[in-house]
Amino acid sequence: MAETKREIERKYDAPADPFELPDLHKVPGVSDVIDKGVVELDAVYYDTDDQRLAAQQITLRRRTGGDDAGWHLKLPVAVSEGVRDEVRAPLSDEVPRALAGLVRSRIRETPLVPVVRLRSSRDVSHLTDADGTLLAEVCVDAVRAERIGGEQATAWTEIEVELADDGDPEFLAKVEKRLRKAGVERAAATSKLARALDETGAVAPGKAAAQEPVTAGDHVLARLREQRDALVALDPAVRRELPDAVHQMRVATRRLRSAFKTYKKVLDPAVTEPVGAELKWLAGELGIDRDREVLTARLTARIDAVPRTLLLGPVRGRLRIWAVARRLGSRRHTVAVLDGKRYLALLEALDALLADPPLRPAAGRPAAEVLVKAALKDHARLAARIDRALSLAPGTDRDHALHDARKAAKRARYAGETGVPALGKKSKKFAKRVKKVQSLLGDHQDSVVAREALRDLAIQAHAAGETAFAWGLLYGQEQAAAAEAERELPKVWKRAAEPGLPAG
Repeated sequence: MAETKREIERKYDAPADPFELPDLHKVPGVSDVIDKGVVELDAVYYDTDDQRLAAQQITLRRRTGGDDAGWHLKLPVAVSEGVRDEVRAPLSDEVPRALAGLVRSRIRETPLVPVVRLRSSRDVSHLTDADGTLLAEVCVDAVRAERIGGEQATAWTEIEVELADDGDPEFLAKVEKRLRKAGVERAAATSKLARALDETGAVAPGKAAAQEPVTAGDHVLARLREQRDALVALDPAVRRELPDAVHQMRVATRRLRSAFKTYKKVLDPAVTEPVGAELKWLAGELGIDRDREVLTARLTARIDAVPRTLLLGPVRGRLRIWAVARRLGSRRHTVAVLDGKRYLALLEALDALLADPPLRPAAGRPAAEVLVKAALKDHARLAARIDRALSLAPGTDRDHALHDARKAAKRARYAGETGVPALGKKSKKFAKRVKKVQSLLGDHQDSVVAREALRDLAIQAHAAGETAFAWGLLYGQEQAAAAEAERELPKVWKRAAEPGLPAG
């Protein structure tokens, strides 16, 4: 089993070798500096031959020595602030399956191989407060690095200051102030691996400097790259069940699909449509998990708001059983999808499309001209769908029409977002107003889905000999919420009906 630890640390280059720490008793809040002795660490770092993980500031190592021997995968959270998530697994001869899965969207089918060996003599000190509570661990590491399969080697000394679990990050600034007085400066490299690769002549490939977008094609491709990168980066977050990860990954697929549809004059649909179809498939597969999350949260909030005297029967228990059963099935399904060849083929197709984009003549035209025209077309499409929905009587047909309007609102909003770099505040305002329409329609659709679930729960309760009173009460609340959303729609739409975009 893998476990995760949030790591907040700062690295410094030792100004001399050998190096002795200054007196850290003078750091505000520190009552004692405890010498924990020297530990010998031996770590082998794994990556692809072309160093895809290092390029994304991800490290995977197998380490022996110390009290945390095992496999460690470090995923960036906020690299400039020294924040990473370290996912750990027990020692084994092969890369643990759980960790390999977390980097699969980056490496695809490319094998992981050992690239660097680091051996460190680590002199450890603990900084504690007056109550003996650990504030931070300070390590002076004498590092020896060598390329695996080559003769290149290097050595250096560095200092690591790692914040204790649940510690205040401001404490690190206090330690740093004391270290700077001793002539210690922040390390230039973001990790030991990055420095080892650099100093042994194997610099990890970096991203090419982004060109300032000028044409319509430049802006559309920048949007696609951004969302492709988001899709890849969110994969491990979904596998780790981080909050909102499924939703954000699904949004990335929608933004990609919307761009393909909105900018058919920029990108050849004969090439983008098959990729868009696969993105639709992925969004649908992810939706099984995401819809469960949203629905369970909504029903739980409804129950929490009901007076206890009206919660007749085992309402919370039945919802919990229902949610757990759905969660187990949807969770397994999501991981199976991300482990499947179809998903990897989709990622490869996106890479290929961006490497050789199927540009059409409009791609070379001025960005404002093309982006405004596309956004206005999506806005008109939204207007037509809202008009149709409001012309229908309340009921199933109107519910379906409002759901179609919601999808049109998303597409128009995404068009506004794409236009912001080229069009500025007016495009941002356009997207914001359309988002309010989308949110209202989203609440309405959530109510439709919630009522279907509440009916099922009521049937289950009745079949088990329980009273269905509470489920009927909640059903009525959802009906009222949907009716209120329908009454509000004309007012919200009135504020978004005028696009307000500049002439292209």
